[in-house]
Amino acid sequence: MIQAPTPSSRALSPLLAIVPAVVLMALVLVDTSAVDFAVEGWFYTAGDGFIGKHAWVLEDFMHDFLKKAVIVFALLALLAWMVSFSRRQWQQWRRPLGYLVLAMGLSTGIVTHLKDLTGVHCPWDIKEFGGPYTYVHILDHKPEAEPRGRCWPAGHAATGFSLFALFFFLRDRRPQLARRVLIGVLTFGSLLALGRMIQGAHFLSHTVATGLIAWLICLGCYRVLLYRRSSGPVRTAAQEA
Repeated sequence: MIQAPTPSSRALSPLLAIVPAVVLMALVLVDTSAVDFAVEGWFYTAGDGFIGKHAWVLEDFMHDFLKKAVIVFALLALLAWMVSFSRRQWQQWRRPLGYLVLAMGLSTGIVTHLKDLTGVHCPWDIKEFGGPYTYVHILDHKPEAEPRGRCWPAGHAATGFSLFALFFFLRDRRPQLARRVLIGVLTFGSLLALGRMIQGAHFLSHTVATGLIAWLICLGCYRVLLYRRSSGPVRTAAQEA
């Protein structure tokens, strides 16, 4: 494996955590149903249902195949991390690889747990979109006569947004490549989220919440496991770019 000394980290602004956390809190506290219903209405026709509910490209490719591809990537990272314990030339990658596996695992695992905890229904489950159940905001009391939903935050979008970990994995070693990866992850995660919205599986706020949660988890793990303060002179903005 390529030799790479452990680099010092570039400055990490507190706003990278504060802004997403505030937006996430707003999504929890504020009822966004007006926006969610309006956006989801673009993909729904009364009597016919959601336009993409049975679309092959959305279900078999974007939902199943791409999800499995990300799982394979995570398993390969886990395998590489395990190999780092037996091969000396891989030891310097043990912590970064461990970070990658942990951040991706927590991003998807915590989102899955929150889906069970919040009990929010999917668009295709609620009466406004042809379903049998009542729309209830995340903090409102759920009707006892109705089963709990499992749609907030969006689980499938977490598959894509968990790759924020790859951005932080590269942030200090290959900053320019990391920026390209960040754009790619935002695009990939958003496409996965859009596909599920077209199928009626999630509202816009569900997917935005997932992206924010994944970002905060990957950022927090990076701060604990990989962030290294520079002991040298302060670098200029041009040097950090």
